[in-house]
Amino acid sequence: MKTKLITIVMIFMLTISSAIAQSTENTKVFGILGGINVQNFNGKDNNGDKLENDMIIGYHAGINIQIPLAAEFYFQPGLLFSTKGSESSYGTLTGTYNLSYIELPLNLVYKGLLGNGHIILGFGPYIGYGIMGKATLESNSAGIETDIEFTNVVESDDSYSTTHFRPFDAGGNILIGYEGAGGLFLQLNAQLGMLEINPEDKRVVAVYGEQLSVKNTGFGLSLGYRF
Repeated sequence: MKTKLITIVMIFMLTISSAIAQSTENTKVFGILGGINVQNFNGKDNNGDKLENDMIIGYHAGINIQIPLAAEFYFQPGLLFSTKGSESSYGTLTGTYNLSYIELPLNLVYKGLLGNGHIILGFGPYIGYGIMGKATLESNSAGIETDIEFTNVVESDDSYSTTHFRPFDAGGNILIGYEGAGGLFLQLNAQLGMLEINPEDKRVVAVYGEQLSVKNTGFGLSLGYRF
């Protein structure tokens, strides 16, 4: 896991070097941002039915940079800590899943002059790597909390008491916002996961087949400052 995280950070550091090399004196290169996430899982269950889950509130924080490509167009990579997950209910049993990721969004951004600032429109892919998580099961007044284990394959003899997810996530971003002349910006983004985050589970594949499909999806509201 450490090697993969180092690779993500190294990619971001190389893009920072490129941004500094291409920036001009009047260009605001660096941005810091943070905000809330509204997240859910979508996909289908072991029976092939659509997942019926409830959204949960999370948060994100991190940095990004902008590299000029052409007039009003920028390449904007970032490095974020982001929490995701979902809540599901089965009768009196409620399961809440909280996953924490290191994410690398790679957006193409248009910044058009509007008033004293700029409107922001962007889209692009993201990649993420799960670093920790908690699963909570509650029934009436009793509850159990366990750590989530990240793995690509759950073996047939693994315990049912542990919740498993794949470590890698990837998908697409779209965003819209406004940046003032002083560098303060506010943006709304939507994110759609395209990779299944549920691992291959050899404990249940003989019973249900491989119908289960779980993907991240959600929205975020960010407040930030560019300098």
